[in-house]
Amino acid sequence: MMSLFRKGFALTLTALAVAAGTTTPAEATPPKIVGAYYGNWFSGSKPISQIPSNTPITHLFYAFSTIENGKCTMPAETAQKDFADIRDLKHRKPSLKALISLGGWGAGGFSDAALTESTRSTLISSCKALFFQDGTFDGIDIDWEFPVYGGPTEITDRPEDKRNMTLLTKDFRKALGPRKLVTAALPAGRLQTDGPYDPAKSFELRELARTMDFINVMTYDLGTGFSPVATFNAGFREVANDPMPREDRKWNNVVGAINYYERHGVPARKMVLGVPFYGRGFNVKAEGPQHGLYQAYDSAFWVDGYDEVNALKAAPGWKEYWHPVAQSPWLYNAAEKKFVSFENPRSIKLRADYARARGLLGTFMWELGHDDAQHSLLKAMSR
Repeated sequence: MMSLFRKGFALTLTALAVAAGTTTPAEATPPKIVGAYYGNWFSGSKPISQIPSNTPITHLFYAFSTIENGKCTMPAETAQKDFADIRDLKHRKPSLKALISLGGWGAGGFSDAALTESTRSTLISSCKALFFQDGTFDGIDIDWEFPVYGGPTEITDRPEDKRNMTLLTKDFRKALGPRKLVTAALPAGRLQTDGPYDPAKSFELRELARTMDFINVMTYDLGTGFSPVATFNAGFREVANDPMPREDRKWNNVVGAINYYERHGVPARKMVLGVPFYGRGFNVKAEGPQHGLYQAYDSAFWVDGYDEVNALKAAPGWKEYWHPVAQSPWLYNAAEKKFVSFENPRSIKLRADYARARGLLGTFMWELGHDDAQHSLLKAMSR
């Protein structure tokens, strides 16, 4: 057994390393994560107060705070009630950790706010004042979509963003201290606004993994309106007849994305695997041999959660199919030429099993409000 002096000295070194932004406070065998993003737009229909005390969720990510004039802001009118509900839920389930998620798709301001030591200090000070005074939140989740390139075209980005994302993360770590969590949601999809996309050109992945407690890998949005054909939102493995170029296709699936992150220095124990609770649809141009799959399309549409998926399944003209390699279901309406990619309890359980077998830290979903009233998808994810 380590002597008290040596143990105390080692703990002091760890605390100093955390403060310096070179490591994270980690347990020898951390518990598995069941993460849930909660969009504040669901406050009226599915409020936080309805989350039961025995929920399997270990980490709740409240989305989103945004950046305005270089400072953290909270645009949601329901925020104060939501924060009170989060504190109540933590009182009912003391092990639960709550994080404020900063950014999201379409959220600007990061490139300017991260540009200098002074601007980073301003942003972080405002976040601390807004979110870390009353015990609501246990950490920050950085959702910068994306440094350097690939995000919405109207949002400012710079080549310096890649390094500045790392510096921002380290500054958050120093400012919040070892007892708070610093995480991020990072992309997996290989097609974004600028075409073929490579996360390693936006993020210093190895260094971020050293600084952050864990990384939520967004192993979804792999097939979107940026794709040339109707395809899977979160296909499990590479499909040989997927028309995406081979060099992009091999990474544009759940297994490929995890392999990619690991190859770029993110250890399995720092990754949390993402699953979508929503669907993506395509209005295909013509009937094909694969029931809409990999067909050209005119437009894409959003499917707002598992309830909407089940409503489509029950409607006339829709048929459900299963792909043995992508390990995902899809719906197709031949008369309307509509294709819908979604996940169900079967496919989500397969992904959770993979996360466990691969030694990942856990699973998370986007987004809690997209589940049905029976929490069918959450149960499958946390089983």
